[in-house]
Amino acid sequence: MFAFLLQQAPAANPVMSFLPLIFIVAIFYFLVFMPMQRQKKQQKEMLQALQSGNEVLTTGGIVGTIVSITGDMLILRVKPDNIKLQVARSAVSSLVTQDKPGDTK
Repeated sequence: MFAFLLQQAPAANPVMSFLPLIFIVAIFYFLVFMPMQRQKKQQKEMLQALQSGNEVLTTGGIVGTIVSITGDMLILRVKPDNIKLQVARSAVSSLVTQDKPGDTK
């Protein structure tokens, strides 16, 4: 009877021992890296589509209207004194949307 208890369990399949780790890495990829890549792609598309007249927010918190675009540099007109600032295109964090009160449907 003791011989039965002292017998070693059969060796587990090495693939099965790594399966939980692979599962955790896959979940981490889908929850963290895929949304990050999607956000980078959207940011790149937004920067490519900038045009004169767009109102933008920079990473420094400056809100201005694009006056001109030359390569990777933008000239922004900043209110209230219509000061013109030269900023890098990569400094733009988002477009500012103008919500008008009468436009709700």
